[in-house]
Amino acid sequence: MSFESLGLALPLLKAIADAGYTTPTPIQAQAIPAVMQGGDLLAGAQTGTGKTAGFTLPLLHRLSTGEPVTNKRGKPAIRALVLTPTRELAAQVEESVKTYGKYLPLKSMVMFGGVGMQPQINRLRDGVDILVATPGRLLDHAQQGTLDLSQVQILVLDEADRMLDMGFVHDIKKVLALLPAKKQSLLFSATFSDDIKNLADRLLNAPALIEVARRNQTNESIAQKVHPVGRERKKELLAHLIKTGNWHQVLVFTRMKHGANRLTDYLNDQGISAMAIHGNKSQGARTKALAEFKTGDLQVLVATDIAARGIDIDQLPHVVNFELPNVSEDYVHRIGRTGRAGALGEAVSLVCVDENGFLREIEKLIKREIPKEIVPGFAPDPSEKPEPIVLGRMILNNNGSRSGGGGRGGRPGGGGGGRPSAPRGAGGHAPHGSRDGGAPRQAAPQGQRAAGGGAGGGRPSATGGGGRPAGGGGGGRGGNFSGRSTQPKR
Repeated sequence: MSFESLGLALPLLKAIADAGYTTPTPIQAQAIPAVMQGGDLLAGAQTGTGKTAGFTLPLLHRLSTGEPVTNKRGKPAIRALVLTPTRELAAQVEESVKTYGKYLPLKSMVMFGGVGMQPQINRLRDGVDILVATPGRLLDHAQQGTLDLSQVQILVLDEADRMLDMGFVHDIKKVLALLPAKKQSLLFSATFSDDIKNLADRLLNAPALIEVARRNQTNESIAQKVHPVGRERKKELLAHLIKTGNWHQVLVFTRMKHGANRLTDYLNDQGISAMAIHGNKSQGARTKALAEFKTGDLQVLVATDIAARGIDIDQLPHVVNFELPNVSEDYVHRIGRTGRAGALGEAVSLVCVDENGFLREIEKLIKREIPKEIVPGFAPDPSEKPEPIVLGRMILNNNGSRSGGGGRGGRPGGGGGGRPSAPRGAGGHAPHGSRDGGAPRQAAPQGQRAAGGGAGGGRPSATGGGGRPAGGGGGGRGGNFSGRSTQPKR
């Protein structure tokens, strides 16, 4: 099959040829005709299979062959809206729109937080056909009346599974309320969970269903390996592997932002060029780190799961799990950064005794045992005992179960079970987390009680500020939050 056989417009075929592509991937071969027919679509595909082009190409085709639409000022009106969970992914999608739409008279822009709003307002005033945005900044503009979504014809939710994980379900509902009832809706996801299907039931109208790979299946072109190691020797082992293997362009994952910073400092001290990318980094720093990593000027990029969404690098040879994720599905997303489009890749996990439970859950999810190999000189001490993992204000046991954290700030000890409630602030008030591609909002799951002991009482606010003040005694109920419970800041 060729792209010509899919019926795409000639300017698109020319741009595809310029990019060096000749044959569509399986998700593209199925999704492009389905989208061009105008119906809703629910599509699932592994990371790195060409999912982005699977919706940008037919989207561009439909807009270019349809009637132009203008706003009240006679400028192009927003006809297509693509929502993504992170800044990096938004930038990647809009780059794809520009690459394939360069011979078309269509205007596009990307919109996310962490940067000034005025340049975005100016772009909107000039007219935009295709808007790629993160939910939080989009709603900021809607609240200020700087954009009009009343003429949107096509809506795309990209990486919908991650948007649910990050707690964007409420923001998605608010965005939907701003859109016309009659539109084409496309939902793309790297994994196909039951929550995704529930969202599709509410959003999509008799959608076509595409799933090109078994749910949560890892790419067979990725060589997976586990190196057992003592918890205090992980940094040393990573530096050893990079130097002895002469590794370049190594993407390393940590669970938490502060862990990414510490690891980056250590690697630089060892003469290995490294930078960190996570929600606390400025947009300029994130863009600089990603650009240098893509060009090969930066040897190691250390990332958290959220920030890594949108990292799309051809021929990325090595992905390292410096720490295993506590959410098994994230392992699939992480290692999917390598082995893209049929290329070979290597995914290495450094696993200490504290993470054996996580490893078992990952192997259960992907339905295979990952080979273990002890690196000479780095064998773990057999007498080392597993310890609970402190994940922000959540404590995870070796088997992945959660322990309650008592007192203010979710610190360990003190009161009883349940997930810790609001992380900081007097009386356990949750801060208003960044909504755009950095730290997700923090909210205690509905119906669960915050850990007691100390200054626990009162009902914490899920949005920060203004909640009821803390009383004495035991913990109060968590703030109401429908949808999936969010992860701590990473």
